Amino acid sequence: MQPRSDIDALARDLGASRFTGEGVVALLGADAQAAIDRMVAAPARRAALRSPGALATLVRVLLLGDAVPEAEVADALPTLGVDGAVALGLVRVADGTATPLLTIRPYRFRDAVGAGEWWIASDLDELSGVWPLRPDHVLGVGGAARTLAQLLPPVEAERALDLGTGCGVIALHLRRLARSVVATDISERALRFAALNAALNGVDGIETRLGSLYEPVDGERFDLIASNPPFVITPRAEGVPEYEYRDGGRTGDALMAEVVRGLAAHLEPGGDARLLGNWETVDGEPGLERVAAWSDGLAAWAIERDALDPVRYAELWLRDGGTLPRDAEHDALMTAWLDDFSARGVDAIGMGWLAARRAEPATPRRFEAVAQPVALEHAGAHLAAAFDDAAWLHGVDDAALAAQHLTVAADVTEARHQRPGASGPNVIELRQGGALGRTLSVDTALAALVGACDGELPVGALIGAIAGLLEVDEAVLSADLLPRVRELVVTGFLRPVSD
Repeated sequence: MQPRSDIDALARDLGASRFTGEGVVALLGADAQAAIDRMVAAPARRAALRSPGALATLVRVLLLGDAVPEAEVADALPTLGVDGAVALGLVRVADGTATPLLTIRPYRFRDAVGAGEWWIASDLDELSGVWPLRPDHVLGVGGAARTLAQLLPPVEAERALDLGTGCGVIALHLRRLARSVVATDISERALRFAALNAALNGVDGIETRLGSLYEPVDGERFDLIASNPPFVITPRAEGVPEYEYRDGGRTGDALMAEVVRGLAAHLEPGGDARLLGNWETVDGEPGLERVAAWSDGLAAWAIERDALDPVRYAELWLRDGGTLPRDAEHDALMTAWLDDFSARGVDAIGMGWLAARRAEPATPRRFEAVAQPVALEHAGAHLAAAFDDAAWLHGVDDAALAAQHLTVAADVTEARHQRPGASGPNVIELRQGGALGRTLSVDTALAALVGACDGELPVGALIGAIAGLLEVDEAVLSADLLPRVRELVVTGFLRPVSD
């Protein structure tokens, strides 16, 4: 671990130079920042060179990975100094030039607690002109980490586990929810970054442990587990590059299966887990059904956001590894991927999320494809509420549900479509602005019920009134609508008044 005094000095210098998300955008401009997000450095470098100073130097060295004169680093880091920067492993200095050894980038976020910002250190990458990546590359904050952070439930936990912490950003998010966090990884390099990032941002209560999967926490339980594991399905063949941050060293989706199967033994009763992952459809058995088997005994909700055929999946990860179709090794690597999938009978690969809870009863048990755009800022709270609602509904029979007062969720709207000249709508849709962004086609009776759910009358009274208006049997209508009301509660369209 680097000296804490040096890390504190670095934090003071970064803050004094306004090396923040807002400060960087003000220096570079929105277009250059957007280019950075696409891993294109030239516009930002051009903007930084036009406005020399401490912030521009930090952008060039720590964000873009440029070598700069040693004197400029001394000016940009007056508290830490060049010697301190070398001691921390930020740069190496030779012949008056400081060459960066890692990146530090501002990371603005919004999670279950609210908005915030950290500095996140990680290895030099494509934006820094480093390619191919080293096998033990420690990734910074990518799209997967941002997604997982927003899936975390808004809970207060005693202990949390970040399984496969990488640079430690998820551990930082978990610490906002839990009194203490254990962050594990097989990479000592990753754990050093995780410890640096905690110290750089003044966050205590995070313990790092070296080891594979659950080995470092054998026999321990947690209130909250999060993991963005190395789930990429990579052929175990000679000549195929492996990267610790994405390849788990198992055949197929076996690592994902291990992570899911280990949850029950490491969650406290009532404890929650949030995972990202990939799963295979093998010999016609859908991937989501395999996830259901892995999570047997838990309340679980797997959400498949995309499914790729073997060719597109191989293309995705070959490109991620820096191999393009024009490269000499591309066809051989593609063949290795496709041979592996073919030999194991893999028809498709699903990519998505898993939310789980150790609960009695083990409800909900949902395994579904959700392809539509989702406003991630609402997803974490929605999934947490869905588990609570499913547990409540399990103990509520139809008579009790009919006596319940419900309201329409604030983000739900209704759309009606009809042909020109028609006397009424041909299609009625309920649409969510939040939750998982679902659009449901509903019939007249259900639309009428949802529209009338303002909390004033119980569901049973509303069904009775609708039955009278439609001139149908109330008992038959109730038997049709109540199961669909249950689904609307779990999926976030309707809320109990007690909420």
